[in-house]
Amino acid sequence: MAEVDGIKPIYADNAATTALSEYALSKMLPYFTEQYGNPSSIHTFGIAAKNAVENARRTVAQAIGARVNEIYFTSGGTEADNWALFAACRLKKKQGKHIVTTQIEHSAVYRTALELEKQGYEITFLIPDTYGLITPEQIADAVRPDTILVSVMLASNEVGTVLPIADMAAAAKRYGALFHTDAVQAVGHIPVDVRGLGVDMLSLSAHKFHGPKGAGALYASIRVPLAPMIFGGGQEKGRRSGTANVTGAVGMAAALEESVNNLERDASHLTFMRDHLIAKLLTLPGVSLTGHPTQRLPGHASFFVSGVEGEPLVRALSDLGICVSSGSACSAGSGEPSRVLVAMGYEMLRRESKERAAPVRISLSRYNTLEEMDRIVSLFPQAIEIAREKTAALFSFDDTVFDE
Repeated sequence: MAEVDGIKPIYADNAATTALSEYALSKMLPYFTEQYGNPSSIHTFGIAAKNAVENARRTVAQAIGARVNEIYFTSGGTEADNWALFAACRLKKKQGKHIVTTQIEHSAVYRTALELEKQGYEITFLIPDTYGLITPEQIADAVRPDTILVSVMLASNEVGTVLPIADMAAAAKRYGALFHTDAVQAVGHIPVDVRGLGVDMLSLSAHKFHGPKGAGALYASIRVPLAPMIFGGGQEKGRRSGTANVTGAVGMAAALEESVNNLERDASHLTFMRDHLIAKLLTLPGVSLTGHPTQRLPGHASFFVSGVEGEPLVRALSDLGICVSSGSACSAGSGEPSRVLVAMGYEMLRRESKERAAPVRISLSRYNTLEEMDRIVSLFPQAIEIAREKTAALFSFDDTVFDE
């Protein structure tokens, strides 16, 4: 990574993706270069690869309190989310066509719900409060006899708020609806136990906890017979065909095992840095916190900065050697305001608003340091000044900008 003024840049965008851990890499390497067999083959190389995949499945299951036969490997969180929603529709087609989800979901759930709506399903999108919270009472009020699925994320990718999933799942059972949670941001960062949560399905993704990109998993309770996602050679118990991503599964399992084994230590380190950063940045004029002040992920800090646009601010910080984001990585560069933050009541993000304000997400990992937090704090005012100048030049806060 290129240095800025002779100093290594600070990577603080771990909610988007994390660095692959050395431990995970060391476990993956043999399956690139030595044990490269196809796990569907019955010779020595194939058997070694199959054993690696099944050992990885066992590790992932143990990490989240699941049974081995309840874990299905996917290409990541997006596929797992899609699979959960479509599978629920097929499984519960005789019960009804009503789905409950929220306006704060990741696009992998939100856009899938919109697609199902086009196919004739009725979708209830619950509205969060200003902290990004949905309550169990909202779930209880929304479910009805024809509700087939409730899908609510365990932790927000944009503001870091952790939601009360166990209570929500209990409320969803009133009429026998299935409950799915997108736990992509939570697994490996906070304790996650599928039995304790009471969920029927759960999605996770390796690259959010120092595993490789392109590897994920869907937990589906043995009570949920999944419909096939991909047809072909019958891999993943006939539910997801295609040659297994051996290195991805191995790397994901290793990274998750490492994260879970060090969960308490890492959470303490991350929470201390997060709170230090939040306390310092909130002393700056025009900076305010988004998300719940305490009920949030250990390494997640999110803010609003007044008088700026998101892209100029993120670019200004990047030029100063600080890598953060203005929201979800999946929507970065779209130019569209965050639907999540608008749903939370931040009306200044709407295009017709004349009040400029930008969200900034600073997400940390075990590799960040307190010294880096102090450097972020010291450079933040300069970045804001640069961004405000660029924003003023772009918009001039003129009414004609909003008439286009």
